[in-house]
Amino acid sequence: MLKAAHPERPDALTWAFLGLGVLLLPVGLYLALSAPPDVNQGYLARIMYLHVPGAWLGYLAFFVTFLYSLLYLFRQDPRYDRVAMASAEIGLVFMGLALVTGMLWARPTWGVYWTWEPRLTTTAILFAVYVGYFLLRGAIEDPELRAKAAAAVGVLGFINVPISYMSVKWWRSLHQTQSIDLTTGKIHMDPAMLQALLFNLLVFTLLYLGFVRFRALVAALEARKEEA
Repeated sequence: MLKAAHPERPDALTWAFLGLGVLLLPVGLYLALSAPPDVNQGYLARIMYLHVPGAWLGYLAFFVTFLYSLLYLFRQDPRYDRVAMASAEIGLVFMGLALVTGMLWARPTWGVYWTWEPRLTTTAILFAVYVGYFLLRGAIEDPELRAKAAAAVGVLGFINVPISYMSVKWWRSLHQTQSIDLTTGKIHMDPAMLQALLFNLLVFTLLYLGFVRFRALVAALEARKEEA
């Protein structure tokens, strides 16, 4: 995911990720709209094809931030800090999408847009932690101190990801359990619905990779300007 030390413009791989993601996005939308209705929620469940990939990519993005924050703390390479920051920023976008679509899904299902049940609460806390990550970055002028402080938050903040994911199992929750359970490997979905979900997950992943590489490039240019 790292680029050259002094990039000037997005490379071919970045454009490939972005291009494929944009081209496949309408296909993912078509698969979502043509997937069979849920046995209990009918066509309302189709919001899942935005909600679930958004949440998964948010978790993935924060894991990448955790990983590159650790690498920065051990190696002190500014490129690792830039990737960690870029992934956290894109992760906030995807997690924000998951929160908004979750609220829209909750209103007709539970009768309210928001209730402080475990999954929603832990996800909101997770979102707030990474908002704080950027508030911290904005409050520190010294680049080295900023990177070290942000890396500490990037590492410690990731603790909230498994808590958010497992909340529907650890506590009584209105939120349904995972249709694809990563802890057991069990899948509780119709094959056609699973196909649409996995395709949209692929599309979101391509967009995530492209956005992170592009944002890291912008961060590198900003760092060169700051040094000058």
